[in-house]
Amino acid sequence: MKIKCLIVDDEPLAINVIKKYLEQIEEFEVINTFTNAIDSLNFLKTNAVDVIFLDINMPVLDGINFIKSLENPPMVIITTAYKEFAVETYELDVLDYLIKPIEFPRFMKALNKVNRRLENNKAIYDTTKERPYLFVKVDKKKMKKIFLDEILTVESLKDYLKINTTTGKYIIHSTLSDFTDLLPSRDFIRIHRSYTIAIDKIDAVEGNSVEIEGLRYVIGRSYIEAVKQKILNSSI
Repeated sequence: MKIKCLIVDDEPLAINVIKKYLEQIEEFEVINTFTNAIDSLNFLKTNAVDVIFLDINMPVLDGINFIKSLENPPMVIITTAYKEFAVETYELDVLDYLIKPIEFPRFMKALNKVNRRLENNKAIYDTTKERPYLFVKVDKKKMKKIFLDEILTVESLKDYLKINTTTGKYIIHSTLSDFTDLLPSRDFIRIHRSYTIAIDKIDAVEGNSVEIEGLRYVIGRSYIEAVKQKILNSSI
């Protein structure tokens, strides 16, 4: 199956460069290109993509606010001439940050990240059962079954994660982005670059934090609007 790509950049020349690069890689497919973020937002309402190659400085709606406007963004690779936005986009969980002019070897490195994330997402995950679960590797040999309805929070520990459940805590080798992508977005939400939580396990919301089983978790500044909207939509 092809990896579906969307290119959003207000410079047609930049679009053509990325498009030509992608045409050289068989498993990647450019399904559309846009010179502004507004049109791409409308396109995403009815079309699914795997990865967006996104410029930052664009008229009307810039790349950063474009990402913030997406409830469940696909993988995003920033393509920009400016280095100074790297830290801000890191909090938005972009997959890579490419500085123009983009050389092909560096571009290939970004595509390898796409492939690795997709490969990591091929977890043993069964949603056909009454209680959906997934298996995670908790040491070099042991695979542990974790029921999704038991997960409280998932905490990033750099290259590892701590999965806190109602029955125990488990350390696995993964990134928070990759693991969050495995979870159903209707039941889980990322609230911080270090935390993903189960929506139905939230006991209280106060200011810029949520409370789960007596512990308070701060909502990251770039996540707070989406988190509060999701929580309110989940309430009666």
